[in-house]
Amino acid sequence: MARHALAPLLKPASVALVGATEREGALGCFVWRNLAAGGLRGELSAVNPRHAKIFGQRCYPRLGKLPRPPELAVIVTPARTVAGILEEAAGAGVRAAAILSSGFAEARGGGSALQDELLAIARRHGMRLLGPNCLGLMRTDVGLNATFSPAPALPGNLGLVSQSGALCTAILDWAQSAGVGFSSVVSLGGTADVDFGEVLDFLVADGATRAILMYVEGVHDARRFVSALRAAARAKPVIALKVGRFAAGSRAASSHTGALVGSDAVFDTALRRCGTVRVRSYTQLFAAARILAAAELPQGERLAILTNGGGPGVMAADCAAENGVPLAILSPQTIARLDRQLPAQWSRANPIDIVGDAQPQRFEDATAAALDDPGVDALLVMYSPVAMTSPAAAARAVVAAARRRAKPVLAAWLGAINPSETRTYLDAEGIANFYTPENAVEAFSFLSAYRRNQLQLLEAPGALARSAQEPAPDLAAARAIRDGALAQGRSTLTEHEAKALLRAFGVRVPPSPVVTTREAAVAAAREIGFPVALKVHSPDITHKTEVGGVRLNLQDEAMVAGAFDGMLRSVRAARPQARIEGAVLQPMLRYAHAREVLVGVVTDPVFGPVLSFGSGGISVEAVRDTALALPPLNAVLARELIERTRVSRLLGAYRDVPAADREALVALLAGVSEMVCALPWLKEMDLNPVFAHPGGAVIADARVIIDPARLETPPRYGHMAIHPYPAELEGELRLRDGTALTLRPIRPEDADLERRFFEGLSERSRYQRFLNQMAQLPPQMLARFTQLDYDRELALVALAPGGADFVGVGRYVPNADGETAEFALTVADAWQGRGVGRALLERLCECAREAGYRALYGHILNANQDMLGLAKNLGFAHCRHEGEIVTVARALQ
Repeated sequence: MARHALAPLLKPASVALVGATEREGALGCFVWRNLAAGGLRGELSAVNPRHAKIFGQRCYPRLGKLPRPPELAVIVTPARTVAGILEEAAGAGVRAAAILSSGFAEARGGGSALQDELLAIARRHGMRLLGPNCLGLMRTDVGLNATFSPAPALPGNLGLVSQSGALCTAILDWAQSAGVGFSSVVSLGGTADVDFGEVLDFLVADGATRAILMYVEGVHDARRFVSALRAAARAKPVIALKVGRFAAGSRAASSHTGALVGSDAVFDTALRRCGTVRVRSYTQLFAAARILAAAELPQGERLAILTNGGGPGVMAADCAAENGVPLAILSPQTIARLDRQLPAQWSRANPIDIVGDAQPQRFEDATAAALDDPGVDALLVMYSPVAMTSPAAAARAVVAAARRRAKPVLAAWLGAINPSETRTYLDAEGIANFYTPENAVEAFSFLSAYRRNQLQLLEAPGALARSAQEPAPDLAAARAIRDGALAQGRSTLTEHEAKALLRAFGVRVPPSPVVTTREAAVAAAREIGFPVALKVHSPDITHKTEVGGVRLNLQDEAMVAGAFDGMLRSVRAARPQARIEGAVLQPMLRYAHAREVLVGVVTDPVFGPVLSFGSGGISVEAVRDTALALPPLNAVLARELIERTRVSRLLGAYRDVPAADREALVALLAGVSEMVCALPWLKEMDLNPVFAHPGGAVIADARVIIDPARLETPPRYGHMAIHPYPAELEGELRLRDGTALTLRPIRPEDADLERRFFEGLSERSRYQRFLNQMAQLPPQMLARFTQLDYDRELALVALAPGGADFVGVGRYVPNADGETAEFALTVADAWQGRGVGRALLERLCECAREAGYRALYGHILNANQDMLGLAKNLGFAHCRHEGEIVTVARALQ
C-alpha cells in the first residue's frame, strides 16, 4: 500500500524543530525536551540562528543548512517570522509543517492576514500545514512527541483528534492515570490547512488505530467532514466530544422551524447519520471507546443487570432509566431456572440480585441464565467486595459463562479505582470493566446508540424518493413560482405560492383558491363545500392568527361574506402598511382523531438543509418537541425521524383513538426531502399544522423562504452535507452481442449479491483481483465494498438479465492525495471476453472525471495481460513496474 499523503505530517520519518532553545519557560524549550524524550525513530534536528548547540546537540541556523531535509518542520517562533520560515522550508524540500505558534486568525489585528499568507505559501509549494496555534502532535509508534504537553501519550490503539490543545492535555493527563494509550494525538488548532476530514482519512487507513476520538468545536467544510466521518465510522468506532456552538453561532430565524433548530442540535443529527456516537465528557469519551473496542454489537438494547449487592443494582437501574436504556424482562423460564440455582431471597426480577454471600458458582450460573434468555440483549455484571468471594474468583466465573455465549457482557468491579490484576484479566477476555454502576450503564447506552447509528449507514436514499412509474417533479413550475416572487422583491412565498410549489413535487394539498372580493369568496366556498376557512393573502404577513387574519368554521354563504369583510378590516387595522391581496379559501379541515404535527426545513450555516418533524400547531415553540434529520431521506429514515419525537406516541392507537396514518407522514417527509435535494434555494419551509389522522396527512398551512444567493443548483448536490445515492447513473449496458445488462451503483443491501459474486469467481480471477486465494470475503471487507460514501467513491455493478446476479463490478476509491483515484475491476468468469469490463471501465472514467479527480490509477498483475491490454486501449499508460505489479494511469481532466 502506498504511503499516505499525510504521513510526512502525522507519522514523519525525520523532524526539525525551528525555534529550539535552552531558555527555561520558552515554547522551544518545552517542545525540544518532549521531542528528545519521545525517542524519535528517525533523525531529530534543532534549528535556531542564535544557538550553535541545544542541550549538547548541534543547532543549525536555517532549515536549508541541514544535511538532509526533514519530513516535518515543527515551528515555534513568533507569528511574524513563520511565513519566511515556510518559504525557506519549501525551498529546502520540507513537505510538512506543524505550526505551534499563536498570533494568527485567533488574534485581533493582522492575525487573519498572516494566516492567509501561510496557506498561500503552503499551497504554492505543495506543503501541508497543521495549526497554527495548536498543541502539536504525537505518534507513539515512531516515538514522536512534538507538543508542549506536560503528559506524554502512552502507546495504544486510540487516535485522538482535537481542536482544543488545553483539552488534549487534560485528556492525556487523565488517560495516563487510567492506563489508556494512543496511536496518534493530533491538535488541529486554527486549521488553516489540514482539518478533521483529512486526519480522519489518515486514521482510517492507519493499522495502528483501532478507534477514533474527536473533540470538536466547529466544522469548516461540512461535506468533507461528513464524508470522511461516514467512511471512518464504517471501518472503526468514532466517538465525538462536542461542546459549545459552531463558529457561525446561533442565527435568528424568522420561522417556527428556524427558531427551534440550533447548530448544536444539527451537529447531533449529523453524527447520528454518520454512524458515530456523541459524548459529553472525556470520561465518557474513554468509556465509549473502551466498550466499542471490546464488545460485540448487541442485537437489541434490553439490558440485564446482575449484582451481588442490592444498592449498586438500584443505582444501575436508575441510571438506565435516565439514559433511555430499557431493562430486560426475564422470561418465566429464566426465573424458574434461577429459582433452582439461587437462594430463596434472590430478587426474582431484573436487576438480578444474587445476594451478598454469592460464591463464584452462583456468579457463573446467574450469568449463564441471563445470557441464555432470548429477551436479554446484553448483561452488566457488578461485583461488590465481600469476604466470601474474591474479585478474581468472581471474574473467572463470569468469564467462564460468557465465553460460551455471543452476547455482550460488561463489568463493574466496584471498589478500588487503581488498575488491578482482575481488571486486566477482564479486559483481556473482552469484557469492558468500569469503576461505577453509572459508568457501565452509560457505556452500554453508547453501545446502543452506536448500533442504532450504524444502521443509518446502511441506508442509501436517492434524491428522488419515488418510483420510476411516478411523474417527475415539475421543476419548471417550481422555478416559475420562485422567479415570480423574486420579481416582486420578495423572498417569502405566499401561502398560495408555497402550496403550488408543493404540488409541483406531487405533495398533496387541499384546494386553496385566492379570492379578492366577497362575491368571489362566496362563489369559491359554494364550489368547495361548507364549512370553509378563510385566511388573509398577503406577502407581508407570515403569522396570520396574530393579526386576526384567519376565520374558521364558516358554515354558509352569509358567514363567508361577513368573515371576508371583517377579516380584512382587522388585518388592515393591525398591519396598515401590509399589502393585502385578498384571501385564501380552503375547506375546513376537520378530521376525527387528528393530531397536529409540523414538517419543516431550515438551512444550517454549516451542514446545509435540515429536515424537522415534531408537534405542530400554535404551541410548537412552547412544546419544543422536534427531531431533525439530514437529507436525503427514504422511508426507513423518515420513520426513524418520526420515532424520535414525543408526539410519535400520540400517533399510535390508545384507548378508543385509532392510530394516525404514519405512512402518509413518511410519504410527506420523503416528498419534502425531494424538494430539498432539487431546490438549493429552498432556505426554510414550515408545514404547520399538518393534520395526521387515520385516513392520511393533510397540510393546513405552508410557508417557504427563498435564498436569492443560491438560485443555481451546484454540481454533485454541493448544497447538501450528504451526497444522495446517484440514481442518475442507473441505466442499461448493451454488450457487443446485443445482450442488455442493468447498470447501477452498488447499494448497502447488495451484500448477499456481492458475496455470491465473489464466491463464484475462479481462483485465478480472485488472485488477479485480491492477490490471495481467500474463499470468502471477511464481513468488514464486504461492508466496505457495499456501503459507500458516494461523494468520494463509487462502485458500478452490471447485473445479468433478470437482475439476479452480478456479472461485473468496477469501482474507484480516492487515493491519499484526494486528487486522484484508484480503480479495480472484476468480471465473472462466464462473462469475460464479452465487453463487460470495457464498458464498466469506460463508465468509471466518466464518473471519476465528473467527480473532479484529475487522474485514475490501477495496479494490475503483470500476468493479467487481458486487463493490461484493456487499460492500454482505454488510454491508460504504464507509469511504474514493481515486482509482479504494473501501475497504469490515465489523466482525466
